Amino acid sequence: MSTTLFDKVWDSHVVRSIPEGPDVLFIDRHLVHEVTSPVAFLGLKNRNIQVLHPERTFATADHNTPTRNQHLPVQDPLSAKQLQALEENAAAHGIPYWGLGHEKNGIVHVIGPENGITVPGATIVCGDSHTSTHGAFGAIAFGIGTSEVEMVLATQCIMQPKPKRMRITIDGSLNNAVTPKDVALYIISRLTTSGATGYFVEYAGEVFRNMSMEGRMTVCNLSIEMGARGGMIAPDEKTFEYVKGREFAPKGEAWDEAMTYWKTLKSDPDAIFDKEIHFQGSDIEPMITYGTNPGMGVGISQHIPEASTVQGGASTYHKSLDYMDFKEGDSMLGKQVDFVFLGSCTNGRIEDFRTFARIVKGRRKADHVTAWLVPGSHKVEQAIQEEGILDILTEAGFELREPGCSACLAMNDDKIPAGKYAVSTSNRNFEGRQGPGARTLLASPLVAAAAAVTGKVTDPRTLLELETA
Repeated sequence: MSTTLFDKVWDSHVVRSIPEGPDVLFIDRHLVHEVTSPVAFLGLKNRNIQVLHPERTFATADHNTPTRNQHLPVQDPLSAKQLQALEENAAAHGIPYWGLGHEKNGIVHVIGPENGITVPGATIVCGDSHTSTHGAFGAIAFGIGTSEVEMVLATQCIMQPKPKRMRITIDGSLNNAVTPKDVALYIISRLTTSGATGYFVEYAGEVFRNMSMEGRMTVCNLSIEMGARGGMIAPDEKTFEYVKGREFAPKGEAWDEAMTYWKTLKSDPDAIFDKEIHFQGSDIEPMITYGTNPGMGVGISQHIPEASTVQGGASTYHKSLDYMDFKEGDSMLGKQVDFVFLGSCTNGRIEDFRTFARIVKGRRKADHVTAWLVPGSHKVEQAIQEEGILDILTEAGFELREPGCSACLAMNDDKIPAGKYAVSTSNRNFEGRQGPGARTLLASPLVAAAAAVTGKVTDPRTLLELETA
């Protein structure tokens, strides 16, 4: 029988199916961090249970770590306590732990792929909603709650209802300055933040085949923002080349055996999905959000829609615009920018810094803009230095910070002040997400770079045209 990529991976990991209930799913890789794991480990301690498969579990510090002076003691008492708890719990259970200062330290969804923990056909979970990032490798990856973290630590399994299947196909070519982040924001703007609820999404078509692995990770990362349980892309030669040789990837005969399996991981030509959606790549332009959820986005040259043209209630829509101090019909171009954030598990990889540097090279940061450029890991930080990107950033007036989740969420020192506008390459623009009263405009690294050097929302295509004129 013809099956989808999702079915092939899911069904091969089912330990037991409960009639009229969830499946018991075996988990290949479990990623843990300092925020959602302490209570789970405490649960194990209270039950006198050890982690069943510590070799399948990997721990890193990322969410509420500082991005400056990481060699010094963490000042925030809660953060310091959580970091200490993670270190102690990892040591007690024999789990690899990559804390502050460790060469492998970084954002959990950045270090997984770059160390070969993430591989095609795997099931991967983490107590973080953006675990969907790892689906870029043809893995089934999704976020779980603290009680489920405890369940996986104890049993290496999880109980989950099997989601429905959706395929989003985008064919054609992307226009100039349109990045994977723009593709994802475009999809969410069309589907809304609930349009994929109950589904696991497979991304297919020419646009995704042409993306780099970093780009695919960005798209899959944002799957959760349209309500999906996760997203995935069939592995191909780009995937295999990315994984090969990384520390925790298979080696020798194990690699050959894995490749034999990995090459089967694609939806059969006549596989049936519960829902099919099609877009054209040429319809997408650089995107930016204007409201308080990721679905409230428009092409950067467009105006904020009238309430009557969008889904949802007018009162909720107006509440969002009031929070942002925007009005229906406003042009997004020229909007004030106070902060720019480049980083997060969405756009904190080396490709994102290369993209940002394209715009800022030979230019200067706007004087009134505060810019936080935060690599997703120490390996990204090292690449920034080795490729000369740091020199470009420094000459343009920017400062590189140390790895961490940073201003993606208000759980560390990097908070946007109330009332200030931040063009952010992160994943969420909810009220208070980047700090109480902060106003977030989600965008790509190109749009963020254009805002950083002009001090306002600017179409990056205009700056790129100046370079080629």
